[in-house]
Amino acid sequence: MSASMQLRTPLLAILGLLPAVALFWWQTQSEVDQPLPAQHVRLQVDTHQGQRDFVLHAPSSCDPKQPSPLVIMLHGFGGTGLTAAKETGWSDKADKESFLVAYPDATCPDRSRPANFRKNPQAWNDGSGRFHAAEKKIDDVAFIDAMIDAIDKRYAVDTNRIFITGFSNGASMAFRLGVELSHPVAAIAPVAGTCWIEDPQPPRSTSICYITGTADTLNPLQGGYPRLAFGGKDQGERAKPPVQRFIDRWVKSLGCQEQPAMEEITQGVRRRKYLGGRDQAEVDFVTVEGLGHHWPGGVRMAPNILVGKPSDRLKATDAIWEFFQAHPATGMPRDN
Repeated sequence: MSASMQLRTPLLAILGLLPAVALFWWQTQSEVDQPLPAQHVRLQVDTHQGQRDFVLHAPSSCDPKQPSPLVIMLHGFGGTGLTAAKETGWSDKADKESFLVAYPDATCPDRSRPANFRKNPQAWNDGSGRFHAAEKKIDDVAFIDAMIDAIDKRYAVDTNRIFITGFSNGASMAFRLGVELSHPVAAIAPVAGTCWIEDPQPPRSTSICYITGTADTLNPLQGGYPRLAFGGKDQGERAKPPVQRFIDRWVKSLGCQEQPAMEEITQGVRRRKYLGGRDQAEVDFVTVEGLGHHWPGGVRMAPNILVGKPSDRLKATDAIWEFFQAHPATGMPRDN
């Protein structure tokens, strides 16, 4: 191969990536000024660190005077509440099952400018010490507390059915909220994220459904430094613990049996259930064979070459809602 061809080949490969990367940046940039889908409203709440935004979807079947379950969906790093809504389909699920769903927005490094994945990415203060959110000590726990109060003033929230799910950095934030939120959290469902809390001690027996992919290089099952699917290191990250390690920590904290009471593999989806926890709490650990860093069964928001392949082996939104329905809040707060 000639010298000119040797130079040209990697250049062509890089140029080939540009449309995919550009699409990813475009999809995750700020959507504040874009029209909202029907029955969605953008709201603000006041916190001790200023105003914060979230999008609320209230199906027409939800009676403002009758308590409704509330699902809180936390977007991933660089995302927005609206991209999370598009990616996961939680609003469609809410329409079918009659519950409220909130899509809060994390903060940007520069809050005077619109969010943008490349130049001004939104991130949660998930307890990892990463990103601007940790550096600036953003109190995302207080924000979610205030958001729940604001929703409850517009619609009656069933306090025994407040559920939290999230993707990636949002999944890590869901773990933190399961421990620190003042409102009773019935269950959490982190997807493709890490629990950075060394010794989780939730105030109530909060059940967990954890889902991730076996081919997720950004959330590696065996732990270690995350990397992009084609091999490039994800800059600014820290080493992650093996997933089984923090699953075991939650199993112990909730008082579940150390070994799974049930384990099955169906069409590439492996489910392990840890039962016997206090107040019937349980931990479900689900892995999807071949899945990269995507919401299982959702709309693909990032190119495969960066985050791996998507998968329809599992519809995460359906599976998580089924889990939530089976795990309302029970018992009294723990006396820590």
